[in-house]
Amino acid sequence: MSLDSPVSRRLLSDEVYDRLRDSIVRGELVPGEKVKDGELAERLGLSRTPVREALSRLADIGLVEAKPGVYTRITTLNRRDVEKTLAVLRSLDQLAIETAVPVMTDQDLRHMREANRDFERAVAANDTTAALAADDRFHAVPIAAADNPVLSRIVDQLHPQIHRILFRKFSTLLGGRNTIEHHDQLIDVCAGGDARAAAELSGQHWSALGGHINQLFDTNQFAETATT
Repeated sequence: MSLDSPVSRRLLSDEVYDRLRDSIVRGELVPGEKVKDGELAERLGLSRTPVREALSRLADIGLVEAKPGVYTRITTLNRRDVEKTLAVLRSLDQLAIETAVPVMTDQDLRHMREANRDFERAVAANDTTAALAADDRFHAVPIAAADNPVLSRIVDQLHPQIHRILFRKFSTLLGGRNTIEHHDQLIDVCAGGDARAAAELSGQHWSALGGHINQLFDTNQFAETATT
């Protein structure tokens, strides 16, 4: 759904938050772009209050930064912040998997397989949005099985930071056979009940992703997002 589509009457700040977050992830609101709550409210057909609430929440998760009375803008892609976010996500994903494996059901494993097949089809169709959604569903299975609301909340808050990069450079970072094969390997290890091995395999995937992202920073692949 685009930023200019009418907002429904559900909790307005939640919907505005979702809409703005997705627009930032997709690059419709670009890194460094200044935004004004009044202009956004007009585009959405709302008062400023839910827009301000949404912008405040986006600032809490690092997608927006503000200097009161001066500007509010979309944060730029920063190597240091990305590295720290990846490190936390890697640790949380490993914790979730190690906790989940002993209690995962056949249905959990089936959901992971289905998500990976959806991912494979989306990659073949070059549909980045569908592929990232399928990847999220895949990783959401062990997170849900771990039954740790604090972990789930933190992961949900951090994912958009990485999704910004994955959306821009999907074919380089996740769009090959390696990710599909990694998912299949992880399912097999989880099915075998080896929690420690599953967590280690997950960590290897996150480390490889971090290495690829660092290479993109090294070659100035995100230079176009820099602003003064």
